[in-house]
Amino acid sequence: MQDGQYMEKVSIFVDAQNVYYTTKQAFACGFDYNRFWARATAGREVVQAIAYSSDRGDSKQRQFQNILRAIGFEVKLKPYIQRADGSSKCDWDVGITIDALKAAAESDVVVLVSGDGDFDRLLSTVNVDHGVRTEVYGVEALTAGSLIDAAARFIPIEGDLLLTKKS
Repeated sequence: MQDGQYMEKVSIFVDAQNVYYTTKQAFACGFDYNRFWARATAGREVVQAIAYSSDRGDSKQRQFQNILRAIGFEVKLKPYIQRADGSSKCDWDVGITIDALKAAAESDVVVLVSGDGDFDRLLSTVNVDHGVRTEVYGVEALTAGSLIDAAARFIPIEGDLLLTKKS
């Protein structure tokens, strides 16, 4: 509560692998998690905020995970799997979906950071079945149209949501 006014309750879910690769591909830089946090939580009470990532066990990745925790995220990790054919996998779709559906019961807004069209049904369910507003942050050119359409509000990752390269 701020000055006796109701604060909107928000739950945030970040598909860290997706945002890493889409911002790198589209802009050759990273996502500004601090600026995102300030924007997504402004005037809101955070119910939960979870960033989902792979665990390769390297020190640079651990440092990134600690930064996320310092911002306010819970970090959920899955082992990074390198297949014999050279492909890799670290898929959090089911985990994000379950957590977001649970959070909908106690949130006014569910924020998803991802461009993955597999989440369009999740957003529709959260909105229609639970009456919870949805917001998606994604790299517009690399975000599925079905996901943009399913969100009550789409916020493109661009401009000040990108980390600028230090010269």
